[in-house]
Amino acid sequence: MWLYGLLIVLLVVIDQVVKFIVSTSIKLGTSKVVISGVLGIANVRNDGAAWNILSGQQWLFNIITLIALVFMGYCCYRFRHDKLYMISFVLLLAGTLGNFIDRVRLGYVVDMFETLFINFPVFNVADTCLTIGVILIIYAMIKDENNE
Repeated sequence: MWLYGLLIVLLVVIDQVVKFIVSTSIKLGTSKVVISGVLGIANVRNDGAAWNILSGQQWLFNIITLIALVFMGYCCYRFRHDKLYMISFVLLLAGTLGNFIDRVRLGYVVDMFETLFINFPVFNVADTCLTIGVILIIYAMIKDENNE
């Protein structure tokens, strides 16, 4: 169980370090192309959700985050013997905590990964953890349903 906690801490640290590096090395509101036509690294402040939905509603995001953290804590206890669910919840917890730290500390979330081939929100390491975590939970649920 401690290994899952260590993984959460490691992912949150990676998220915060990447955000710090981007914030200090790329001018706010600008982007640098990493792979032409595919990926850029930007320095964006997001005080909303994807595409700045609900911009400026930090109190709402904080309440939702606290509720989500409690729920995910319960789910970790409930599924503590299932590795796939645990990895899913580890990713979800790490992503939630990474963005929550930004919201509390800065009042916004630092985003940096910019897809250049599609109109998609700029995202960060925490968002990637959240997305992979959700995909794994869906996979685990489908797998469980097929085993019944």
